[in-house]
Amino acid sequence: MEKTRLRDPRLRTRIRWPEGPVCVKCYDDAVHTRGRCGGCGVERLLPGISAAGTRLCTDCAGGLGDFTCSRCGQEGPRYQVGACARCVLSERLAALLDDGTGRIRPELSPFYKSFRTMPRPRAGLLWLSKPHIPPLLRALACGQVPLTHEGLATLQPWRAVIHLRDLLVDADVLPPVDRFLFLLEQWLPGWLATVENPQHRAVLERFATWHVLRQLRKTAEKEPNNSGRANSARHLMRISEQFLNHLTGHGRTLETCRQADIDRWFATDLGRRGHSRAFLRWCITHHELRHLRLPAVAKNAGARLSQRQRLAYIRRVLTDHTIPAADRVLALLILLYAQPLVKIAQLTIDDVLQEDDQVLLRLGDPPIPVPLPFAEVLIDYIDNRPNMLSASNPTSRHLFPGRRAGQPMHTTSLRLRLRNLGLPSLDARTATIRQLLLEAPAAVIAGMLDYHAGTAETLAIQAGSTWTRYAAGDHQRPQRPGAR
Repeated sequence: MEKTRLRDPRLRTRIRWPEGPVCVKCYDDAVHTRGRCGGCGVERLLPGISAAGTRLCTDCAGGLGDFTCSRCGQEGPRYQVGACARCVLSERLAALLDDGTGRIRPELSPFYKSFRTMPRPRAGLLWLSKPHIPPLLRALACGQVPLTHEGLATLQPWRAVIHLRDLLVDADVLPPVDRFLFLLEQWLPGWLATVENPQHRAVLERFATWHVLRQLRKTAEKEPNNSGRANSARHLMRISEQFLNHLTGHGRTLETCRQADIDRWFATDLGRRGHSRAFLRWCITHHELRHLRLPAVAKNAGARLSQRQRLAYIRRVLTDHTIPAADRVLALLILLYAQPLVKIAQLTIDDVLQEDDQVLLRLGDPPIPVPLPFAEVLIDYIDNRPNMLSASNPTSRHLFPGRRAGQPMHTTSLRLRLRNLGLPSLDARTATIRQLLLEAPAAVIAGMLDYHAGTAETLAIQAGSTWTRYAAGDHQRPQRPGAR
């Protein structure tokens, strides 16, 4: 046995085993480890570790205690005297989902079965112990609100309702829905109610209904669950209100707005960002605003990443094993394949293909090869993805699982990981795609990386690619008759 499991003497001791004091984290990991015992070869709970590092059952390890539940007869972490955490979780959840007849509401049975089988039942018990969770479950079980997305939207607090909705969708109790679009639709009426000026509110409501939501619903059919577009829509609505308030502060309305008012707005910090242009164009098109000129917004090229800096980042990520595996894979997907964060978040482990001794990554058509040593890093990471022991995502297929049921890691979390590495996402992606377009024709790169062909051609021209100057066809010199 190891001499000690207490990794840091400052950590709180959970129990004392023959090998020494065991901290809370190590004890929790030990009582949740299952497999084939290295001593007796029996498939069971493996809380012990031999001197050689193999996992041992409690009998072979000796003196670790009895972990058999008196209710279900299975080995597992104790939660009450004689009862494991899973049995206690099943009992409490069944009581909350009782429809008043002494049984679980039939429509909620799939949720009950999936929730009680989570890898770490203590996490589920902690969730059920929160004061606002039981009323939500009781409201659904007793039929106080319809078991629909619209019914859930009437409940509070909204953050807990969002998590509960994700769990119900993942258990197939509710149909899948574009969660970000749905949340935006729920947010919009409440936000419009905060707009004090009734004329402003009417214009913004028409703009949201006939432009913002219409565009989001159209794009959601091709690329659902895009958090970036939903966040941009909220920002657009707020900036549009600020433009209207800007006019009011200068004694103007949309009908009396002049070119000088537009120029003054674009001279402000908010106007220079260009986020209000979509609202102003819509106003002009729908005759809410006279046809005025919108000043051009200078594009900020920002700091470019050189090829030498890009290669230095790649070398560091591949050789520094202290960097978390998720961060390494994320950085290499940008530095090697120029993938945006929104698309990276939607990747699944099914997009990583293994054919014989080669690893392929399905980003576009055809799948693109994954070179060594990135292939080894990627395969090892898939076997040890984060958030797989949570109550929400134990069976997630996402390459970067999130903490919410059925959802990938949020792009904000991915961006924070890159920031911790000191890697600028946009600069790295720009440098990568430009270098790739110098090495192969734009049409080939666009197909493999799932870039739009027109965008790839434009970037190729900006990068100085010469592939378009080559004529199509066979360029071999024909052999003259009789020549050897």
